[in-house]
Amino acid sequence: MDPVASAVRLEVQEAVHILSSSEDGGHIVSTLQSLRRYLGEMETQAPPGEQEEFSRTHFSTVLRCLVGKLSPDWLDLLPDGQLEELWASFFLEGPADQAFLVLMESIEGAARVVGLPDRLGNCLQRETLAAFFPQNYFPLLGEEVLRVLQAVVDSLRGGLDCSVSFLSQVLGKACVHGRQKEILGVLVPRLTVLTQGNCLWQRVCWRLVECVPDRAMEAVLKGLVEAAPGPEVLSRLLGNLVTKSKKAQFVMTRKLLFLQYSCSTPVLQSLLGYLAMDSQRRPLLVQALKELLETWGSSSAIRHVPLEQQCYVSKAVLICLAHLGEAELRACREELLASLMDGVKNRLDSSLPPVRRLGMTVAEVASARLHPEGPSLKFQYEEDELTREILALAAPWLAPDGPSEAGLPVAPVGRESPDQETVDGGGPQAGREGSDSELDSDDELVPYDMSGDKEQRNSKTPAYVRDCLEALTASEDWERWEAALQALEGLVLKSPAATREVSLELAKVLLHLEEKTAVAGFEGLRQRALVAVTVTDPARVAEYLAVQFYALNYSLRQRMDILDVLALAAQELSRPGRLRRAAQQGSPGPGSQPSVAAVPAWQAVVEERVRCKTRRFCKQGSAGWAAAAGPNEFNAVAGYFFFPLLQRFDRPVVTFDLLGDDQLVLGRLAHTLGALMYLAVNTVVAVPMGKALLEFVWALRFHGDAYVRRGLLSAISSVLLSVPAERLLADLPDELLEARSWLADVAEQDADEDCRLLAVKALLLLEKLRDRLLPLSSP
Repeated sequence: MDPVASAVRLEVQEAVHILSSSEDGGHIVSTLQSLRRYLGEMETQAPPGEQEEFSRTHFSTVLRCLVGKLSPDWLDLLPDGQLEELWASFFLEGPADQAFLVLMESIEGAARVVGLPDRLGNCLQRETLAAFFPQNYFPLLGEEVLRVLQAVVDSLRGGLDCSVSFLSQVLGKACVHGRQKEILGVLVPRLTVLTQGNCLWQRVCWRLVECVPDRAMEAVLKGLVEAAPGPEVLSRLLGNLVTKSKKAQFVMTRKLLFLQYSCSTPVLQSLLGYLAMDSQRRPLLVQALKELLETWGSSSAIRHVPLEQQCYVSKAVLICLAHLGEAELRACREELLASLMDGVKNRLDSSLPPVRRLGMTVAEVASARLHPEGPSLKFQYEEDELTREILALAAPWLAPDGPSEAGLPVAPVGRESPDQETVDGGGPQAGREGSDSELDSDDELVPYDMSGDKEQRNSKTPAYVRDCLEALTASEDWERWEAALQALEGLVLKSPAATREVSLELAKVLLHLEEKTAVAGFEGLRQRALVAVTVTDPARVAEYLAVQFYALNYSLRQRMDILDVLALAAQELSRPGRLRRAAQQGSPGPGSQPSVAAVPAWQAVVEERVRCKTRRFCKQGSAGWAAAAGPNEFNAVAGYFFFPLLQRFDRPVVTFDLLGDDQLVLGRLAHTLGALMYLAVNTVVAVPMGKALLEFVWALRFHGDAYVRRGLLSAISSVLLSVPAERLLADLPDELLEARSWLADVAEQDADEDCRLLAVKALLLLEKLRDRLLPLSSP
C-alpha cells in the first residue's frame, strides 16, 4: 500500500475511535484540529497528497462519526459552543458534495423527514431555528411536495415514467402526526387550481392518494375532506378512490359517517356530495343512506348514542336524500320508509324532548322526499336552531311553507277540474261559495279567483342562442346561467341558422361546462343541448367532437360524454321525419302562450268526450305514416361521426391510452362504433364503414376485457345488419370468412357468457346470408 495512504488511514482510524469513545473535551478538540489539517484550514497544513487522499477516501467516514455523536451533552463538553463550531466547520468547509450526501443519508426515509422538527427540537431544545418549528416546517414541506409533483407532471408530459410513492409516504406520515392542517393547507389550494380542467394533474393526485399506506389512509382522507372547499374539488383530488381501495371505502362510508361525528355540516356535505358526483360512486351513497336510516331508527342507538352524534346522523340522512334522484329512491323506497317509521316510533317513545323533536323534524322532511305523492307527516313542535338547520338542509325539495305543504299540494281557492265544474253545474262560482262558507266569521276579505292567472316569463331567460352562449361563458349571474342552460336546447332547435354561426364555440363551452349551482338535472340538460347543437350542424360539430376525443387534458368522463353525444345525435339524425318533429318541438318565442290556454274549460271537456265517442277508420293511421316519412339525414354526415374515431385508437398519449389502462373507454368506443354502423344502414358510406370496422375488430379480437369484447361482437352484428348482402359478398369475403372462424371459437370457448351469446347471434346472422355468401357455406 502507498505509504501516504497508509499513514492517513491509520490516523483517521485512531481519530474516529477517540471521537466515538472519549468524553474528554480537550482530547476531542485536539483530534478534530488534527483532522482539519487535511482540509487545508490550519496554519500547518497536510501535504497536498495527504489532503487529496483524505478527501477522496476518508472524509465521509469522519462526517458519519460526527453525525452519530451529535447531541446536546456531547456539544456541551466545552463551554461557549467551541465544540459545536468546530463540529460544524467540517460540514461547511469540506467537500460540499460528500457533506450533502452524509446529511441526506442521516435523515433518509419518510419518518425522519416528517420527524425532523421533533428530532432537532430534542437535540437543540430552545436553540432550534424558527424554520424548524412545526407551524413553519410543514408548510415548507408542502411547498416542496408541490415542487416535486410539478417535476413529475413535467416528466410525464415528456414521456418518462415516474413514481410518487415516496411523496405518498411523506404525506401519510405528516397526517398521522396530526399535521394535516399545516401541510394540506398548502397543498389543497394549489392542487385545486392545478387540477381544474387538467386531467394529467388529476391523475397524479389520484395516484398520490392511492399510494398512501393503509395505516395513514384515514388521517389523509379526513384531512382532505376537511380542507377541500367542496365536493367538486374533492372529486378531482380523489377520483374513484373509494371504488378501488377497501380502506378508503371504509373510511369514507363507515368511519366518517358512523364512528365519528366531528365533521361540520359543510364537510359532511362535501363528503356525501363526492359520493354522489360519479355513477360508479352513487351505489355507495344509496347503501350509506340505508345504513344511516337504519342507525337513525335503532332503539339501542337512540338510548346509548350521544345527542350530538344523533344530530350528525340526521344531517347525513337529509344530505343523502338531497343528492339521490327519484329513480334511485323509488328502487329502495319501501326499505327506507320502513326504517324511517321505526325510527319515528322509537324517538317519540323517548323521554328526552330534544330526541323527540329531532325525530319529528327528520320524519317530516324525509317523508316528504321519500313519498312526495302521498300525505306527509306533520307534528307540532317548537323550532330551535337544530330544527332550522335541518329544514335548511331539506330546502332543495321542500316548498317554502314547510313540510306539510310539500307533501300535500293545496289548490288555489275556487280552482276545480273541468269535469267537476260540468257535473256540479256551478262552475267556478260554486267553488268560491263553498270556500266562503269555511272562512272565519270575522274575516271580511274574500280571496280572488286566481285560476286564470298565468306565470310570468322569467326576465332572465335568454331569447337567442348567442344570449345563452354569453350567459354560460361570461355571466356571474347564476340565475341567468341556469335559465340559459334550461332554455338552450329549445332555442337551438328553433333557430338552426343562428346556431350554425356559433356551433363550434357552443359545443366547446358545453363540453367543458361544469355545474356551478345545484340546478336540477344538470347533466341531462348539458347533454341534450350538446346533442341538439350536433344535430343542427352535424358535419362540423361531429368532426370537432371526434377529434377532441383523442386530445390532451380531457377526463375519461368527458371522453365518454363525447361518445354518448355522437351516438345520440346520429340516432336523432337517422330518424324519419326528424325535421317535422324538430319544428314542433322548438320552444315558443318570448311572450307566446300555448294555444290550449285560449280554449274554455267547458269546450275542452266537450271536445274530449266527442273524440272518445267518435270512430275513425284508418285515415289517421295513414296520415301518421305519411308525416313520419322523410330522408335519412345521417346518410350525408355518417363519415364525420365514424372515421375520425378510428384514426388514433392505437396511438397512446400522455394522459390517455385506450390499449392500456383506459379499457373502459375502449369498450364504450367499440359499442359506439357499432351503433353508428347500425344507424348507417342503407347509406352509401356503409360499405367503407363496415370494412374499417371489421379491421378495428380484427385488431382487438383477443382483448382481455370482457366489456371490450362485447363491444366488438356487437360491432360485427352491426356490419352484418347494415351492409347489403351483395356488397358483403363482393367487397368483404375474406374478412367475413375470418370473422366466422373467430365467432365460432368465441361461441364455444369465451369465459364471458354475454360474449358467447353475442357470438351465437352473429353466427345466426351469417347463416341467414349463407345462400348469397357461398364462400361461407363450407366449414
